[in-house]
Amino acid sequence: MKRFLALMGVAALGLAACAPEPLIPVPYRSAEPAVEAPAEAGTTAELKPAPTTEPGVEETVAGESVAPMGQCRLLAESLTPEERVGQLFMVGVDTGGLDPVTQNAILNSKVGSVVLLGNSTAGSDSIRKLTAALGSLGTAKLPLLIAVDQEGGTVQRLKGPGFSLMPPARDQGAMAPSDLETAAGMWAEELRAAGIHYDLAPVGDIVPEAKRSTNEPIGKLKRDFGADPEQVSEAVVSFVRGMQGAGVATSVKHFPGLGEVVTNTDFGAAEDTDVTAKSVHLAPFRAAVDAGVDSVMISSAVFTNIDPDNEGVFSSAIVTDLLREELGFDGVAITDDLGAAAAVKTVPPADRAVRFIRAGGDIVINANPRIMGEMAAATLEAAAADAAFEAQVVDSATRVLRLKAAVGLVSCG
Repeated sequence: MKRFLALMGVAALGLAACAPEPLIPVPYRSAEPAVEAPAEAGTTAELKPAPTTEPGVEETVAGESVAPMGQCRLLAESLTPEERVGQLFMVGVDTGGLDPVTQNAILNSKVGSVVLLGNSTAGSDSIRKLTAALGSLGTAKLPLLIAVDQEGGTVQRLKGPGFSLMPPARDQGAMAPSDLETAAGMWAEELRAAGIHYDLAPVGDIVPEAKRSTNEPIGKLKRDFGADPEQVSEAVVSFVRGMQGAGVATSVKHFPGLGEVVTNTDFGAAEDTDVTAKSVHLAPFRAAVDAGVDSVMISSAVFTNIDPDNEGVFSSAIVTDLLREELGFDGVAITDDLGAAAAVKTVPPADRAVRFIRAGGDIVINANPRIMGEMAAATLEAAAADAAFEAQVVDSATRVLRLKAAVGLVSCG
């Protein structure tokens, strides 16, 4: 996810001056085995819906065999409307601690996921206490899915004892694929030990060499794996496989590609006039989908060659036509921040989640807990008034539950 911490008074990605020199990752297996995440950070819910007469097809997510879509659908259908809608939101939580406003937003809206925001150097033990506290806000039936932006370089949220120093993606992309896969597996083990299930990485954006100094969200921060589509695709797949092999879900971003824009969508409206539905920029995303990536993050930029009238997150041409139908992706489609980001500030908060779900999306990231109630209420109202939209909510909740099953939070088999 791009920089969206203005709400918390922190420029999420603008910390390059504080970032130490990147180091080459240490070997995959550390001297001491990773500690299992505490039970409080997500207890597996043993839910056994009645058998369906239409057997589902077993799928692989996060490197594991998970429940058939039909069985997770039964679980989604068994939820109350409020519980179903809550599964479609991910609220930002400061790594410094859980404040009352955020806690109430999670509880009152029955939020299904959280993302840790802000940079912490306190180490794994401190984060483990936070994830345990967050885990207590969920239920045995619907535990919280806990995510973080752990890319490397300037976008490594979690540092300190227990977390290896991750080099920038630009340096990761220069590693041998097998070495990157091994390193990503180690980083994933560290996340799991801290009670985290989901890494909102890797970045699949291709930044042309000539635009690295002007591409604010990615190139200037060395968040790209490189400028060559084949190299970037290979690195994306290696990162995904390494994370999944250690049981951590991943999200390739920012579809359909932010490598050509100038403006960072956290701070203003961004327009892309280069990417098309047949663009080479889609190659890393296609490779990630083929490799079984768990989720795809949708950009908030406007892609004029695909849909000049809507930001990517609100575009059915991008989410449904291009991602779902053309690339064949049926995993979780997740937004970039729709809470505090400047790119969507002219869109009423009540409309943001509804428009994303209508476009074909599943999880809305909201870095502003104060508008969580408004977002959830509008989504509930839309589902109650529109049977087609309600069906989309069920579809999305099903995908989210499959993702939770993949990381061991629920069992809908």
